[in-house]
Amino acid sequence: MSHKLLLLTRENEIYHQLLSDLALPNLTIVDEQPAQISSTDIWLAEPGLAAPLISVGHSLQWLQSTFAGVDKLMQLKRPLSCQLTNIKGVFGPLMSEYVFGYLLNIYRQQGLYAAQQRQQLWQEGEYRTLQGKTLVVLGTGSIGSHLAQTAHHFGMKALGVSRRGRATAGFERVYEISQFASIISCADVLVNALPHTPQTVHLLNGELLSKLPQNATLFNVGRGSAIILDELTQLLQQRADLTAVLDVFEQEPLHSSHKIWQQANAIITPHIAAPSFPEQVVQIFADNYQRFCQQQPLMNLVDISAGY
Repeated sequence: MSHKLLLLTRENEIYHQLLSDLALPNLTIVDEQPAQISSTDIWLAEPGLAAPLISVGHSLQWLQSTFAGVDKLMQLKRPLSCQLTNIKGVFGPLMSEYVFGYLLNIYRQQGLYAAQQRQQLWQEGEYRTLQGKTLVVLGTGSIGSHLAQTAHHFGMKALGVSRRGRATAGFERVYEISQFASIISCADVLVNALPHTPQTVHLLNGELLSKLPQNATLFNVGRGSAIILDELTQLLQQRADLTAVLDVFEQEPLHSSHKIWQQANAIITPHIAAPSFPEQVVQIFADNYQRFCQQQPLMNLVDISAGY
């Protein structure tokens, strides 16, 4: 049986070439034309580009997201009727590079010594180490587990928080999300890696984050909707000991007028912590395509009702 594939990415040329090199059997890549969109049964797409076209995808059977997050496809007026798969298992190392890159920069005061070098100033700063510190990760999937394992290499303790609180490799203990408020005061480093769901929207409000211990560092690499940004900004203004490293925001791009841009203890990056590399995405797609053709269960199948 032959299949038609529609590409909906900002890197269509790269994806087209990679897929052509693989020469997947009985698969034709079609152009983004109204008639073609209606007749294609497989989409390889960025959620934000796919969402506006779902209503005309009458033949769509399977949508492979090029991202981990699929919340743009969860906000449709009508729930998806096709199979939806996302990208998992490749972001853990990238997230660890991002989180621990910034964390080491903060703890080892690399910015201070760079500034002193420019002044030809030989002066010791305040030495801090990650050893003995506690990392709390919201979200214990593949990303959270990799962060926990990386933390162990630096002599840290890793605690997890998830919806069900199930024991997960790499974490000393995993708590249910309802218990989070009782352990946030232990978090020398707090990383939000949760997906966007109704239960996670504005989970991290100012009152809760005010319970972070002295000199804590907050990372948001999950979804911007988890944080009430105005309340976080106010907290950072009140507590100069805290540091927030933020890669995702409820509104992207972050508006240029927002006060957090000017906050000295905030680090802002433009949603680049763990990009989807086409080479990795295509390999996952190819494995799933084989399963699709053989009518086997697809990998990384998204639970539409749960949103992830």
